Amino acid sequence: MRGLDHYIGRTVVFAIALVLAIIVGLDAVTAFIDEAGDMSETYGVWEVVAFVLLTIPGRLYEYAPFAAMIGCLIGLGQLASSSELVVMRGAGMSIARLVWIVMKPTLVIALLAFLLGEYIAPRAEQLAQSRRAIAQNPGEGVAGRHGLWNREGNTFLHFNALDPEGVVHGVILLQFDERYRLQSALRAQRADFAGDHWIMRRAVKTDFSSWQTTRTRYPDLRWDTAITPQLLTMEVVAPGQLPLADLYRYSRYLAQQGLDADDFELAMWKKLLQPLAVASLVLVAISFIFGPLRDGTLGFRIFAGVIVGIVFRTSQDLLGPASLVFGFPPLYAALVPVLLCMAFGFLLLWRAQ
Repeated sequence: MRGLDHYIGRTVVFAIALVLAIIVGLDAVTAFIDEAGDMSETYGVWEVVAFVLLTIPGRLYEYAPFAAMIGCLIGLGQLASSSELVVMRGAGMSIARLVWIVMKPTLVIALLAFLLGEYIAPRAEQLAQSRRAIAQNPGEGVAGRHGLWNREGNTFLHFNALDPEGVVHGVILLQFDERYRLQSALRAQRADFAGDHWIMRRAVKTDFSSWQTTRTRYPDLRWDTAITPQLLTMEVVAPGQLPLADLYRYSRYLAQQGLDADDFELAMWKKLLQPLAVASLVLVAISFIFGPLRDGTLGFRIFAGVIVGIVFRTSQDLLGPASLVFGFPPLYAALVPVLLCMAFGFLLLWRAQ
């Protein structure tokens, strides 16, 4: 019986890996084509390739639930088409045991995807964004397309890139008075974080007055501010790509400041519940094989899986903004699609018995 468990598990895992490779490969090719439109003398083809490769861990994490469902439909569908599932059922194997056999490897895949999205994808995504921004904006005084704007009091700040080591590149500080008249503009090639302050390298400061403009150069210039690399990381990387610990800390920080933290709380709950989302989608895939798609073709099974995956993703995308508009907790927006999907799968399995 153990050999049969391994055989079913290998079939399902191979199908999931194949589907994940195809989906991520197509998405990476599309991303390469999109990035190719931004190529320049400093942002060439190898820089584009490096950017796409660094974003692959995030893409693997994003598409893992969808690939798990389609892979289970394909793997179990092959066993059903060759009547192997019929033989297993005739030999006395229950549907509950088959569900558990399939769930074990898919839960391992879900755990690996979770670890990938927690420890590898965030750093790789930040490095990809940093490399692209630096390559596209080599000048120290140019506000780049992919840079970051921030504000501290009457000072408006722009950074071209933030690398994972806590160094910002292409710094611009615009200081205004209470009537929002420009007082000074400071530009620096880079700024290094020194624990409680920043050190600007190769800085140029221009002071404006009613009758003259003065320009001063500094090899190194101290900049005291409450802004930290951790805070900037929250702005550079999308909430869905951040680690759970950072999402929790930043959402609590925003709440303490009286600011809206629902986006980060929603991303935190989605990430925390992703293994459960994978399990619910796989349960639906198994219920399809023993229920309405038992005699269906491979193409129809894939089509049905794609439709269910799109409905699941769309429900999450709709409930997320709805929680912001109607004020219900983000946890409900992340949990309701998972529970509905799981209930649908259990219903179909109960009817198939």
